[in-house]
Amino acid sequence: MTWSEVTKMDERVRFVSGYSSELYEFKELCERFGISRKTGYKWVRRYLEEGVDGLKDRSRAAHCCPHRTPERVEVELVQARRAHPSWGPKKLVAWLMEHGPNLEWPAPSTAGEILNRHGLVQPRALRRRCWHPGRPIVAMDAVNDVWSVDYKGEFRLGSGYYCYPLTVLDGCSRFLLACRGRESPSEIEARPVFERLFREYGLPLQMLSDNGQPFASFGVGGLSKLAVWWVKLGIQPLHIEPGHPEQNGRHERLHRTLKAETARPPAATMPAQQRAFNRFRKEYNEERPHEALNQRPPASVYRPSQREYPKKVPEPEYPGHYEVCRVGPSGAFHWGNEMPFLGKVFNGEDVGLEEIDDGVWSIYFGPLLLARFDERTGQICEPG
Repeated sequence: MTWSEVTKMDERVRFVSGYSSELYEFKELCERFGISRKTGYKWVRRYLEEGVDGLKDRSRAAHCCPHRTPERVEVELVQARRAHPSWGPKKLVAWLMEHGPNLEWPAPSTAGEILNRHGLVQPRALRRRCWHPGRPIVAMDAVNDVWSVDYKGEFRLGSGYYCYPLTVLDGCSRFLLACRGRESPSEIEARPVFERLFREYGLPLQMLSDNGQPFASFGVGGLSKLAVWWVKLGIQPLHIEPGHPEQNGRHERLHRTLKAETARPPAATMPAQQRAFNRFRKEYNEERPHEALNQRPPASVYRPSQREYPKKVPEPEYPGHYEVCRVGPSGAFHWGNEMPFLGKVFNGEDVGLEEIDDGVWSIYFGPLLLARFDERTGQICEPG
């Protein structure tokens, strides 16, 4: 013999059947079923109004939700996310407030819940929390004070050739001045990019880079041929410490976004890859809200420099008490019977020497102090 199972629905049917039979007083009937008279009257009323279906459990959910996000807002948010799959809720809401229809947009937290409900949020793997490097090694408080430059790590195109993306960023406004695919990280490939930038946007005060070619060298003053040209234009080269890319964190963060949106997967050819870079740069500058700019796009903050690119690159000038020497093709200059070596990047350039002690001279290239020269030993050493 098996035990019979009794459900709540069965008990309710038995209860209303007992009520209909009129064999029990209502109080006694309720006591037999272990319910209050209030509950008993509720089931009787539902049975009389709806029949047996009235005895089923009902949802406790509210019939309406006054603060529920309107359907049109959800649709617009989902469409914006699909158009910009790498943007988070903060950027999407800021962009929709500027470019979307005149609606009441939800808070970023609510937008995130909506995107998650539509399956548009991919869970991220937990990463070890890194120490924040703090402020950049140089202040970037005004537009065109500091431009940062770097090569995004090379990657292979579908054609098999390598692409070296050269990027230039204004540190204050985060305006992406250039994103050009190059065939090699060389001065010959990089200089035309900077010439176009200087003609279009003017000259910055400083240029921040790492210590690799073509921006720096291991020679005197750490200058490369490209950096020598910058100094002549009145741009001070700045270098981060070797092995510390976090000191140029704004540029590194840009590169992470650039790789995710333009190189996964890479294009088949360099022209196709450049078109992807151009689309990214336009969206990054003109549409993509930046949290550090109060969710404004960089183009709304950036303004060209008032320092125009000269038609002729000026030669460095030195005070009258300096000794001026020209560096030869070998990278050295004549000093009596000595030939102090500076480096071939200074070939054909004039350097200025100022005596700071008996027989000890400071060597300048323009305003930049390169080294110290001791004429008694013929040795060149770093300035200290």
